[in-house]
Amino acid sequence: MPGGSPERHPPSAAIWTFAANQSNEGKSSQSSRSPISSYPSVRQLSYLVALHEHGHFGRAAAACFVTQSTLSVGLAELERLLGTLLVERSKRSVRFTAMGEEVVARARHVILATEDLCTVAQGAREPLVGSIRLAAIPTIAPYLLPRVLAGVEAAWPQLRLMVREMLTSPACEALHRGDGDCVLLALPAECGDVEAFEVAIDPLVLASPATEGEVGTAVAFDRIDPERLLLLEDGHCLRDHALATCQAGGSAGDAALVASTLETLVRLVDAGRGLTLLPQMAVDAGILTGFRVRSSAITGGSAERRVALVWRRGHSRQDEFRLLGRTIRDAVGGDGAAIRPGQAVA
Repeated sequence: MPGGSPERHPPSAAIWTFAANQSNEGKSSQSSRSPISSYPSVRQLSYLVALHEHGHFGRAAAACFVTQSTLSVGLAELERLLGTLLVERSKRSVRFTAMGEEVVARARHVILATEDLCTVAQGAREPLVGSIRLAAIPTIAPYLLPRVLAGVEAAWPQLRLMVREMLTSPACEALHRGDGDCVLLALPAECGDVEAFEVAIDPLVLASPATEGEVGTAVAFDRIDPERLLLLEDGHCLRDHALATCQAGGSAGDAALVASTLETLVRLVDAGRGLTLLPQMAVDAGILTGFRVRSSAITGGSAERRVALVWRRGHSRQDEFRLLGRTIRDAVGGDGAAIRPGQAVA
């Protein structure tokens, strides 16, 4: 002001001006980081994960139900958005960079979280609607699935079960990768951190040539000769259950004849090549029909396996999976089969 004292701002104005300057400085330093203007889509991340799993652009595109050019464009856009090379491309191979490997690992979590988000919202409206990806092991699938599928369709008509037959270890790995929702398997089995709903107790029986022993005579587990025991190959949990039942050691595990299916074991027993253990559910389904093979109950020990539905612990649809487990249990035990209905287990 002319002829007067200099103009003074009130303290609050001075403080405000300082704060504004500080804020502008912060914005200036943040702008140097070049923030991402838009984020990758779940679809683009799924393209990357599919390419990592299949190692081939054509197969990855087929798994995603898109053309190869669509997948390639999506991956190129993903790399542009992230500002880094994820995949080294050549005519003969696909190689992921170190950053590509890290992005794949994180992308799996994002995809799982997105799927959980959708299923939680869907399950809040009505349970067991939509799709569930179910794996079933080969020593259960042929004998229980017909009854299980019929029972589930009758109880939950809006549920679509997408079933795949898999060995225990690959099925559990797929479960924890997020490529599956549930596994129908036999306990005890190594399957990581899972919850289980027991649906049936399945006794194991001794299958021997019809010329041996007497019809209807039970056999004590310690009278089974481990040297004559025919087994499934590694990867089948029934192999471990059979060895545990007979308390057999390494000599039985290194047998010269090893099969990949129960049907092969039955044919070998029919040919007089040895003995084997079969699930009661397979015998009930007629696996011995047409063969000169006798089944005998086994006494002593723990000649049984526990059939269970398992899923990742803490899964967003765990309440629905328990409902599914109850439905399977009812379907399995509803017709007086020799296997006994099980119960829920932690």
